[in-house]
Amino acid sequence: MATAQLAYGVERIVGHGPEQIKQDISTYDPDKGTGDASQLMKALVWEGNKKVQVVEVPKPKIVEPTDVILKVTGSTICGSDLHLFHGAVMQMNKGDILGHEFCGIVDQVGPAVKKAQVGKRYVVSFQIACGDCFFCKNKLSSQCEVTNSNTQMKAMYGGRTAGIFGYSHLTGGFAGGQAEYVRVPLADVNMLEIPDDVPDEKALYLSDVLPTSYNAVKDTAVYPGDAVAIFGGGPVGQMVGVYALWEGASKVIYVDTEPRLSFVKSRWPAEHQDKLQLVDFKQLSYGITTKETVVSKLKELTGGRGPDVAIDCAAGEYAKGWLHWLEMQLGAETDTSEIINEMVEGVRNYGRVGLTGVYVGYTNHFNVGSLMQRGIRLIGNGQAPVHKYWEELLQKIRDGTLDPTIMLSHRVRLDDMDKVYHKFDAKEDAMQKVFVETKFSLPRAPGTPELTTYE
Repeated sequence: MATAQLAYGVERIVGHGPEQIKQDISTYDPDKGTGDASQLMKALVWEGNKKVQVVEVPKPKIVEPTDVILKVTGSTICGSDLHLFHGAVMQMNKGDILGHEFCGIVDQVGPAVKKAQVGKRYVVSFQIACGDCFFCKNKLSSQCEVTNSNTQMKAMYGGRTAGIFGYSHLTGGFAGGQAEYVRVPLADVNMLEIPDDVPDEKALYLSDVLPTSYNAVKDTAVYPGDAVAIFGGGPVGQMVGVYALWEGASKVIYVDTEPRLSFVKSRWPAEHQDKLQLVDFKQLSYGITTKETVVSKLKELTGGRGPDVAIDCAAGEYAKGWLHWLEMQLGAETDTSEIINEMVEGVRNYGRVGLTGVYVGYTNHFNVGSLMQRGIRLIGNGQAPVHKYWEELLQKIRDGTLDPTIMLSHRVRLDDMDKVYHKFDAKEDAMQKVFVETKFSLPRAPGTPELTTYE
């Protein structure tokens, strides 16, 4: 917690680059002296390492003429939210409102808003894009040059991503959507209208997980006949497998452990059961050893050669061995290279490795020799450009090709989100992907999970 907040303090002292939209509004200031309860809302806020809380905070207001105020009808928790929960992402501040995946009904519009209409339903992209810069014009909205002026990100990465809702001041410091209301900057660019025939329980996931997993498959490149190894069987990994089938994959191998392997298997398309293989990494060894490892198991399942493609849908913060754990504790690295090494060593010569799980900074002990000698392509998939894919995926939802509810395991209340974070982190109750309802949510869509409450 101290490191995350210290980094934000340094950024405030150093200052941002030139700002073209207002940033660092990660919570909303109260009207001084009003004490009006009608101007308050419930929101999930970050309080420190593994500490979040549902509290009453001021509602957002129109700040810029292109803003919209959205009544949130659905949100969720993402695996990348856990990196904030663990304090692994720099520049968090106590009281920041979390959540980057949400949909809702427009409540107010700024005077310059042209498309969004009060009373209509929209899903919001997790990234905040301007629509006019070089990257936005090329549908690479996650790399917008306008919406994030953070100095430390530019110094650390050599460039900046777009601003992101509810995901630290490193990405602009925008209040998130695990709340009853949210301010959406540049709303005409960053909202997609939800058709009447698509329920929130499907449309919500166009905000992140559906485009992110689709981008992982498209950007890494899966070709007909490929064997694909997916590291991480959470929601992103689960959907990567589905999209790999769309591209003609002959085999899909999941590397994870229980309960996720069983969940993926239970929701796997029946007509493709013969293509599914499950590898429980906890039953295998790692490092330099003569015992069976993830790498040797991947070779065994692919005729001794290795998969054509491996895609990381986990993250860099989960160390297996004591050395990486110690180095991360000491600040000698921010991310472990263990999963990357397993992928690089596991794929066939001239295979492809895609990184879609979150990596924050630097790693040690990376097997660059295997990468170079065997011609492995290591591809950073980047924060997914939602705007590039969400209209296509929405159409696939409407025609029945894509069913996002195969990920959905729980429906929960915003009021219980502090407890949900702990359960999701511990993978309790086979929690895979949740739908978070608020007082504004529409009736539950048929066939989706009943409400679970936590006292």
